[in-house]
Amino acid sequence: MRPFRPVRAAALAGAAALLAACAPAQTDGGASGADEMEGTLRVWLFSEVDQDPKEEVVDEAVAEFEAAHDGVTVDVQYIPVDTRAERFRAAFNDPSSAPDVAEYGNTDLAGYVESGGMLDISEDLADWEDHAGIPEDVAATARVGEGTYGVPWFLGARALYYRTDVFDDLGLEAPETLEEVVEAGRAVREDDADMLGVSTGGAYTYGFLPFVWAHGGEIAEEDGGSYTSAIASDEAKQGLELYTEILSDDVCPPQTCAEMDGNASVQNFVAGDAAMTIGGNFNLKAVQDSDIADDAAVVPLPGTEPGSIAPAFAGGNNLGVLAGTDKRTLSVEFTKLLAGKEYQRQMYDAMGNLPTFTDVREEISAEDEEIAPFIETIDAGTRFVPATGAWATIDAEAVLPTMVQTVAAGDASVDEAAEEASASLDEAFGGE
Repeated sequence: MRPFRPVRAAALAGAAALLAACAPAQTDGGASGADEMEGTLRVWLFSEVDQDPKEEVVDEAVAEFEAAHDGVTVDVQYIPVDTRAERFRAAFNDPSSAPDVAEYGNTDLAGYVESGGMLDISEDLADWEDHAGIPEDVAATARVGEGTYGVPWFLGARALYYRTDVFDDLGLEAPETLEEVVEAGRAVREDDADMLGVSTGGAYTYGFLPFVWAHGGEIAEEDGGSYTSAIASDEAKQGLELYTEILSDDVCPPQTCAEMDGNASVQNFVAGDAAMTIGGNFNLKAVQDSDIADDAAVVPLPGTEPGSIAPAFAGGNNLGVLAGTDKRTLSVEFTKLLAGKEYQRQMYDAMGNLPTFTDVREEISAEDEEIAPFIETIDAGTRFVPATGAWATIDAEAVLPTMVQTVAAGDASVDEAAEEASASLDEAFGGE
């Protein structure tokens, strides 16, 4: 097998510390008429474990921007991801200490908007020709209600990793449906009780949701800006039923797998203890550096019919403008530059970040076959969590993992667990 390409962690998904209702709306500098065209433009970006390549690309963009704007200096600060909630909360409460432009995790956005912290730049993007090159499902990760609060900067997607040597020994082909994923997992486990057929966990929300979406289910339905749970629909329960078949003694025993999150699920595969896992493009480097690198392959996670692809969660980060900026025009222009096609391509080359522009992804896919399963997954259509600050509560209370785990543990039927989760979702939505 060809060696994997190193790719960084992409998805900042499901953070429990979102900022819904935690800060008052700040003054909109743009609304007050302030739109300075000189001075210091403050930018927050997330720090990385290996930050130098990111800084090199950003420094080039800064130099280009400063050269095109006399009297403007761009001050970039790299902030830790795990303290972003506190940093953004303070910025929303004190615009004088806030950046003008910031990188943010796309699942954080709804809470930030409800806190009054982000600027709607819909009109600023309307005449930007490049913006039309971002697919609708990806562009939607920067929207809340009727507003657009940034530009999707990069994506992360999950696909199915599997062991070619194990499959060859058992005469198995790469699964073409989700049912075949489960069946292959059983065959592996039956042959070798020390190996997990599929390593995926009860706490792995973004491993579970493709099963729901592939069966036509949804987390919730939106109507007029408010959400109602849909997790107890027949379609969603079909996905839950199939996923919990994996969390069984004959595929991935509950005592081992029920509490696992995404990281632990992938770690079992990397360690050689599983025949399959659902992992992201951001896990490729770990696989490349492991002892199983030569015996690992990736295909899109299949859907319910041969040839179909299960919808993946659209994880990733966006660039947006804070509502308190007094440099709206400069802020939007810098956002367009750094999140534009040229620098998205450079960030892929430097960090492995999957671009959000379709044509740039097509270019990359043609050049690098190893990333193709993830790009194919994205191009097949992605899904997102409800664009509401209530997601913070839902995620913090582990509503969906609890539903999965109670079924896996035998403490509730699929119907009972789904109804209980549905009630919890509606309670959270009702408290928006």
